[in-house]
Parts: sequence; structure tokens; C-alpha cells
Amino acid sequence: MDVTVYGPLRGATGAKTVTLQCDPDTVAEVVDAFVQAYPRARPQLFTEDGALRPSVRVTVDGGRASFDDSCPAGATVSLFPAIQTGRRRIPRATAPGEEGDNQQYKNH
Repeated sequence: MDVTVYGPLRGATGAKTVTLQCDPDTVAEVVDAFVQAYPRARPQLFTEDGALRPSVRVTVDGGRASFDDSCPAGATVSLFPAIQTGRRRIPRATAPGEEGDNQQYKNH
């Protein structure tokens, strides 16, 4: 399963597109597998309470998708992270070993 990421999520993955070894049924399962593979991306996608950030957008093969939507085998999923609005700062995702804003998440 290929996942293409945009914006600050690239700091967590180190690449624009990553391949996950998973066979998901839903978009939610893809995002769960992505966060397990790249835990530094979690603050960009989810609130501290574990809810998906309202401004996060997910597409499957170019069409907007919700977490409950099915995800066909071989689909390309794209993740567009939350955009900072100036109200509350979201930690910047950093690549493994990189010093950065989200060091408090490095053991999570």
C-alpha cells in the first residue's frame, strides 16, 4: 500500500511516498498502519485526545475519503496534514534522529 504525504509529514517519513506492508479494509486501517510505522506523524494527524484533526484530509486514488471508506488493494492513499492557523502550535514532525519540536514524542 503506497501512502503519499504532504507538508510537515515528510519530516516524519523522510520521503514523499512510502510503502506500508499492510492489507487494510478501510482508510482508518491505513492511517493506523501509517502512524504505527511513523509515530512522529501522530501529532500532525491527531489531537492529544486521539481524534483526527479537523483539517486533516485523506484521499484514495485522488478522491476525498473518510475513515469509514473502503480502501481497495493497490490504492494510493494521500495524507494532507493539519495546517497551522496560528491559534495553537502543532509540533513539527521530524525525521528519526533529527532534533526538533516534537522531542517529547520520541518515546511514544
